[in-house]
Amino acid sequence: MSGTDSGSGGSLTPGAGSYGPPDAEARRLTLSSGVASKDCDAEPIHVPGGIQPHGYLLALADDLRIVQASDNLPALTGAPLDALLGQPLAVALGEAAAQRIAHVASMAALEDSPLYVGPVEIPAAPPGSARLDVTLHRHDGILIVEMEAAAASGDTFASMYPLVRTFARGLQDAATVQELAELAVREVRAITGFGRVMLYSFDEEGRSHVLAEDREADYASFLHQFFPASDIPRQARALYLKNRIRLVADVNYTPARLVPDVNPLTGRPTDLTYSTLRSFSPVHLEYMRNMNTHASMSVSIVVRGRLWGLVSCHDHAPRIVPFNTRVAVEHLGNMLSLQIEAKEERAEGEYLTDLRRTMGRLIAAMGEHERFVTGLQSVPADVLNFARSAGAAIVFDDQVTLLGATPDEDTVRALTHWLAEHTSGVWATDSLARQWPPAKAREDRACGVLAVPVSQIFRNYLLWFRPEVMQTIKWAGEPVKIEDGAGASAPRTSFSPWLETVRGHSKPWRAGEIEIAGELRGALLNIVLRRAEERAALATELTRANKELEAFSYSVSHDLRAPLRHIAGYGDLLREQEGERMSEKSRRFLNNMLDSARFAGTLVDDLLTFSQMGRAALRPAPVDLGMLVRSVVQEFEQEASGRDIEWVIGDLPRVTGDAAFLQLAVRNLLSNAVKYTRTRESAKIEVFASRSGEEYIIGVRDNGVGFDMKYGAKLFGVFQRLHRAEEFEGTGIGLANVRRIIERHEGRTWAQGHPGQGAVFYFSLPVVFRSIGAAQGAKGPNGAQGTPVTKSRRDHA
Repeated sequence: MSGTDSGSGGSLTPGAGSYGPPDAEARRLTLSSGVASKDCDAEPIHVPGGIQPHGYLLALADDLRIVQASDNLPALTGAPLDALLGQPLAVALGEAAAQRIAHVASMAALEDSPLYVGPVEIPAAPPGSARLDVTLHRHDGILIVEMEAAAASGDTFASMYPLVRTFARGLQDAATVQELAELAVREVRAITGFGRVMLYSFDEEGRSHVLAEDREADYASFLHQFFPASDIPRQARALYLKNRIRLVADVNYTPARLVPDVNPLTGRPTDLTYSTLRSFSPVHLEYMRNMNTHASMSVSIVVRGRLWGLVSCHDHAPRIVPFNTRVAVEHLGNMLSLQIEAKEERAEGEYLTDLRRTMGRLIAAMGEHERFVTGLQSVPADVLNFARSAGAAIVFDDQVTLLGATPDEDTVRALTHWLAEHTSGVWATDSLARQWPPAKAREDRACGVLAVPVSQIFRNYLLWFRPEVMQTIKWAGEPVKIEDGAGASAPRTSFSPWLETVRGHSKPWRAGEIEIAGELRGALLNIVLRRAEERAALATELTRANKELEAFSYSVSHDLRAPLRHIAGYGDLLREQEGERMSEKSRRFLNNMLDSARFAGTLVDDLLTFSQMGRAALRPAPVDLGMLVRSVVQEFEQEASGRDIEWVIGDLPRVTGDAAFLQLAVRNLLSNAVKYTRTRESAKIEVFASRSGEEYIIGVRDNGVGFDMKYGAKLFGVFQRLHRAEEFEGTGIGLANVRRIIERHEGRTWAQGHPGQGAVFYFSLPVVFRSIGAAQGAKGPNGAQGTPVTKSRRDHA
């Protein structure tokens, strides 16, 4: 766009237009350092090898000897350039000017910081050009002196003061950044007299957007148009941060080259990064000609240490802007930068405050409920407003809760799998489909996503979704790059507005939103941790209580076995010896007593077994489940020889576990199936297995009476029954034993059933047995040894 240095990557001034065929004559314009680079980001624009000819440059050694000078210096001094190189500064500028420069150089810190020395008189200069404005700076160990014609007469600073004061007052009155921009272009144009002044900002991708413009009627307008990021290469951006005002006085100038080409002190071309007179890339000058700009000046707007934007001035005629005027405009640019920073920080602060209020309500809601998911569900409006989103999803313990406009549950679950593998921490994008292609089909709901993980281990997430926002961008010329025959980038020749429709993006996530999302994550992790600590404390108490209960149940069941056996034994003797002399009523009473005693004995035996499940250590070893199941089936075939039972035993895996315990678990499940198919004329019991991830799933299916899933919470609990005892005998402990055995093996249990249609009982076993704690008899929170699996489903008793 004009007033900036684009290298070969494109014009750095809005209005640099679309790329087109380069002008052959303009392309021949080069400096001594060579033609424009084919790679615009690699062109060394900080070492152009020359300066603009309306000024003069001297490179001095520490003793103020002239080691390098612009080749137009003889026009000022009247002496040949060769005669001046290596001479003291006084030989070229006179004793008074040399002493003044020497004094400033010895007193001031000049490193990378140009300092205005003031006007000096050059005795040898031709009439009318003897008074020069001089600036000094030191860079790369070289003291650089720059000289320009001073203002003709009058106090320029005094004339500028009212304009600057008016601008400063206006800055305070402006309420928004847009108002600041509009004020800046008016005041800068009033101060400088340029025909067109624009202010544009850069987005995250480096594209520039013209926010404000002030121009004469015969200048083309670029208001609200965009320019591609390629207009400003990396090295140009670096220069704009260091040297914040740049002037091209006459686009058709012939550079005054530095002699010699290589600085004798450094052995390389002199770095003119901080030079006011630095010459510009020939490609940039060609851009200016293509847009009918013969003079340009730009001022950097730097906010929080980054290049926020530029104020760019254009004119159809050459224009030398006096040094004092440039200083005033540079000062305005600094004030403007501070005001923009202040207003952006204030707006961002208010926005963050609002977000934190919303976050506070979310935290309060989560704290009022046992489950944080329930808390978030109670305030759906705050959940969506927190991230200014149209939809949100809560994924916790593999359960998905959807709020607002979101993708379907399966898509959300698949997204969390991808996030867990490819991202970490809080993560956001405004174009999800670019990184996760399955989102392409749901861009109406999930074009942008903000993901907040709420676990370091599991795939638990808070997700916010934003829909696609279709945008029409008005470019100043088609944003394409064209190369000339030599492979170098060619400048644009047309600046006619060119419209582009951009799709596949949502409204971008602001840095503040991501920051507050991180704070919410921290608060949520604290809530989850506190809940976990509470559950851990409860589990500890339950463990203690379970140990006491186990000890009690073991003692009671052990002590009751002998009396109950005595009752049953003496009852049998009584019936054998006195049965014939007893009345029918007495015999019935005695038989009922014996049945009750035997049932109580069975119950005590089962209780003792259940207690031992949590006390005995596991003896893990390889177990062939197929052989184990067939051996148990043979027992039931003998006991149920009078029934029609079809046994179907599939391919069962070899596992590692305690064979005795696993046999007991299988026996209880098969006994359950035999018992609840008793009402069927033809019973069918099937045992099958499959592998899912790192575990085997074993199932026992029957076609018995089944059960209603609404009573599933009673499954595998002690003394829990879904049928009357007189219909189906049993103590209600068998399935509880199954659960305890399987959990000791790091597995889980669950079931599915339908009334009158049978049931399927499932249990899982790990492919790789690793339960050291279980093998040693360590007890979990439920009193069973090993670590219980929290996902166990309890569906049937």
